[in-house]
Amino acid sequence: MPIYSVGFANAILICTIAANPRAMAAPSGPTGVWLMGTQVAIQIFDCESMLCGRIIWLKAPLDPQGLLKRDKLNPDPALRERQICGPTIIWNMRADVDSRWDGGSFYNPNDGTTYRLSMELKSPDEMSVRIYQVIPFFGETRTLVRVPMGVSEGWC
Repeated sequence: MPIYSVGFANAILICTIAANPRAMAAPSGPTGVWLMGTQVAIQIFDCESMLCGRIIWLKAPLDPQGLLKRDKLNPDPALRERQICGPTIIWNMRADVDSRWDGGSFYNPNDGTTYRLSMELKSPDEMSVRIYQVIPFFGETRTLVRVPMGVSEGWC
């Protein structure tokens, strides 16, 4: 019986995709969930005609004491007890040209510093981000890869 149920489920999935091919297509814009390196996933979302982002997954969400990681290095003492998973860390990303956004800010909870940020969509599933303090030339480029929202451990 399990063989038939697996086959039947696959047949239903194939029929669903054939009837609606856009159901499996990746979004063409930057909104969605992006893996930055191997340690963190960021959800990019629309916010007041701009783009913002928040941490929604951490590979290691717990500190050595087994508690959810906190924003201990935040320059604002009032925010040092908030969880790292959840708060907005990217804001004010404005569309620059087709597939490019600029003028944004990125708060890095790993060092408590806010950086400038620009993003460029290289493909539907790959985005290049430039993180810098004053001049983009002296910054760092990271590649983000689109991932599906999951239910595994570490999701906020």
